[in-house]
Amino acid sequence: MTQEEVLVWLANLLNEPAGSSLAPDATQEDIAGWDSMAMLLLMADLDEKFEIQLEEKEVEGLTGVGDILKILKRHGKLA
Repeated sequence: MTQEEVLVWLANLLNEPAGSSLAPDATQEDIAGWDSMAMLLLMADLDEKFEIQLEEKEVEGLTGVGDILKILKRHGKLA
């Protein structure tokens, strides 16, 4: 998956306006739809789509889009 595809996937997951993508440096505070429910959906999607199960420490460290990109890259899921 490319970075652009990941950004579009995240925008959809976080209920950003249709056709938008997120910036890699966007933080949780920048994204209105990034709440506790969205975090649960994100964790479920990472597991289902990418077979990535996050440790509690990793979940606590998710404060922005860049953190998600790093996790995907570390697991070999980001081209």
